[in-house]
Amino acid sequence: MNKRQLLFAFFLGTALVWTSCGNKDAKKQGAAQAQAEKVVPVTFGAASHETVTGTISYPATVKPLNEADLFAEVSGYITKIYVSDGAVVSKGQALYEIDGTRYNAAVQQAKASLQIAQTDLDRQKRDLARYQVLADKDAIAKQVYDNAVSNVAASQAQVESARAALVTANTNLSRSTIRAPFSGTIGISQVRLGALVNPGTTLLNTLSSTSPIAIEFQVNEKDISKFAQMQSSHSSSDLSLLLPDGSTYEGKGSITTIDRAVDPATGTIKIRATFPNNANALRAGMNITMNVSTTSATEEIVVPYKAVFEQLGVFNLYAVNDSSKAEIRQVKLGIKAGDKIVIKEGVKDGEKIVVDGAMNVQNGVKVVDAATAAQQAAKGAPKGK
Repeated sequence: MNKRQLLFAFFLGTALVWTSCGNKDAKKQGAAQAQAEKVVPVTFGAASHETVTGTISYPATVKPLNEADLFAEVSGYITKIYVSDGAVVSKGQALYEIDGTRYNAAVQQAKASLQIAQTDLDRQKRDLARYQVLADKDAIAKQVYDNAVSNVAASQAQVESARAALVTANTNLSRSTIRAPFSGTIGISQVRLGALVNPGTTLLNTLSSTSPIAIEFQVNEKDISKFAQMQSSHSSSDLSLLLPDGSTYEGKGSITTIDRAVDPATGTIKIRATFPNNANALRAGMNITMNVSTTSATEEIVVPYKAVFEQLGVFNLYAVNDSSKAEIRQVKLGIKAGDKIVIKEGVKDGEKIVVDGAMNVQNGVKVVDAATAAQQAAKGAPKGK
């Protein structure tokens, strides 16, 4: 290959490289232009400011006002179970019976011992009365009289001891029947007939009060004054419960207790409300939602609720800039009021936002009003113009 041919091959290769690079740049520019020219029809709205009356929702737990674990207080075998599992019981109602044969025997023995001690005391008192007459006449040795006085005192102590033993025996006998300490609903029995139970260690069952019942939830320390005002007013119109199945609880309750201290780790404080529960629809341990009606003290920024969407636990919406392009904004939500929601951070009053069609929008994409786009399409006008 001569020098002339070499030069021709060099220029040809260079031209091919330039052509290839030019094609790639053209493709990139074309893709960028296509992206820039993409137009998404949406429905617009605007952030506005107004005084809001709405609800704040709090995760809440149902707690019985009274709850007691029922333990055996004496040892023995279970001979009777008076109630079925899950029954509603009244205060003082018999629930379980432990074999009371030996406790009955102990009561009878204590009664007999008391009778013996009382008889001996009566005899000692009669002797002392006789010795008193003789002592008054100086017809008896003083030591004999002193012994009689001591015998009466000792007999009196024996009577008190026997009486205390009888109280103990009667207590043990009464404890062989386990009774409900308050009215409520009993759980599933932990023992069956014939089971051997021991005092203080054998759990028989658990009893919970039913109505009224407590609802406990945590609120921010900034809201303490608001709930303190609700507590003092005894208002029941501001509280409502959302049950796990999505239905609203019919009963109305009121704030009854605010905990003594704020949890420094979370900055929250426990609030307790009480609700009537005659139908036993609220069960201890149930996880529900407490809705608290509230009115903002000042005007708040609000947007349509459906403009907000969630991504990985973060709430966002699309704002529209002066170039009609969508900008994703992370927002902090406040209370919900009907079809609107308060925006604490992320949007300014009067800003244009995307309400419907956000699923098709990407950050930086141009957006147009869907109704206008439809009209232009019907007239045959270029889309997005």
